[in-house]
Amino acid sequence: MTTPPPTTDWLRLDQQICFSLNAASRAFGGVYRVILKDLGLTYPQYLVMLVLWEHGDLPVKKLGEHLRLDSGTLSPLLKRLESAGLVRRERSARDERSVEVRLTEEGVALRERALEVPRRIAAATSFDMDEIRELRARLDELTTALDSAQLDENS
Repeated sequence: MTTPPPTTDWLRLDQQICFSLNAASRAFGGVYRVILKDLGLTYPQYLVMLVLWEHGDLPVKKLGEHLRLDSGTLSPLLKRLESAGLVRRERSARDERSVEVRLTEEGVALRERALEVPRRIAAATSFDMDEIRELRARLDELTTALDSAQLDENS
């Protein structure tokens, strides 16, 4: 275990994990913007498509749970994807309060073109697959810990 910096250094920008995560996220955003341009998707739209390709038709609420997005954020994304002809939103026959999101034929076909995206992202990181899996696992642990800390604060 390394010794933490003296408390006088704790407020330095280079000591802030949140800044490092934000900087990495912004850098990823730039790389994704270039790579996804060929697919005609933004990064948030790409995430929606990933969930639908993995799980198939889903209620908006369930889609939001997978993406950690509320319906107010998700609705405009879905509207743009629908305008692009990639998804269709329909009221559920079982529960008319629920809206189902379905891939169109064009949305299903886009999956083939998207298969290159993860390879290009991995190449941009210069990490090997083990390093990527390890980083992903650590970030998932961090997310879980932070979610728990928020729950503890709200209790």
